[in-house]
Amino acid sequence: MAKGKEARVMIILECTTCVRKSENQKSPGISRYISQKNRHNTPSRLELKKFCPYCYKHTIHVEIKK
Repeated sequence: MAKGKEARVMIILECTTCVRKSENQKSPGISRYISQKNRHNTPSRLELKKFCPYCYKHTIHVEIKK
């Protein structure tokens, strides 16, 4: 039995604030989290509020392409 596309996929969440900072000046790094999402339930890009250790606060992290 062959399986089709799997429903759960690995995604990378990246801090939006750190990305903007790195364009203008040197930043210590960009915060990234690895997570999973169900492709059937959430077909659009995922946005979550996560803690950024470089900004020292909770910021919006968005899904990026691999």
